[in-house]
Amino acid sequence: MLPVICMVTARQRSSPDADRSLVERVRMAARSGVHLVQIRQPDYEACALTRLVEQAADAVRGTRARVLVNDRLDIALSGGAHGVHLRGDSIPASRVRAFAPAGFIVGRSVHSAEEARQVAHEAGLDYLIFGTVFSTPSKPDQRGTGVGPLAEACVAIPLPVLAIGGMSEDRLGVVASSGAAGFAAINLFADGDPASLVSIVDRAARAFDTSRDVSLT
Repeated sequence: MLPVICMVTARQRSSPDADRSLVERVRMAARSGVHLVQIRQPDYEACALTRLVEQAADAVRGTRARVLVNDRLDIALSGGAHGVHLRGDSIPASRVRAFAPAGFIVGRSVHSAEEARQVAHEAGLDYLIFGTVFSTPSKPDQRGTGVGPLAEACVAIPLPVLAIGGMSEDRLGVVASSGAAGFAAINLFADGDPASLVSIVDRAARAFDTSRDVSLT
């Protein structure tokens, strides 16, 4: 499947209304064709985060979407998620595999082509997310690398590489041309009516004019 489209949840504080709204957005994203939903909520306490992950996993049931938890293997396992996304400075993927069930998806963030090369042959990784490619309000203290280092990473390693950082519809064509297997985004999926996700995902998929086959599941 190409491109691999990953929705990263927007940062918020837990409340019944906020959680309901986020789970509904996850539900609509899954039904729109998003492949991965990364639950990234650093402000949530463990119990609230586990509950959100359980609800998100239930929301994608019956679709091809898979729920990942940002860097919290314990909560990914207890909440019934399909995988975990590791920070660049997190534990090795091989340690995750020692506890994870079959089919569990494991990804990692990298921030340069050199870092991508260093971790590419780490046992147990399914994909990498490379960024920040373009400047983004989500990471105001980080300058974008541009697509050159992204393209270098895509050529240098055997794993699927997803681009992140400033992903907008008008930039997806150049991201696809870099060799990226897909992209991850926060803001692209966070605003507006959840019903609009159908057209957003459709246009994003068409921006990737490639015949390569990439599958994480």
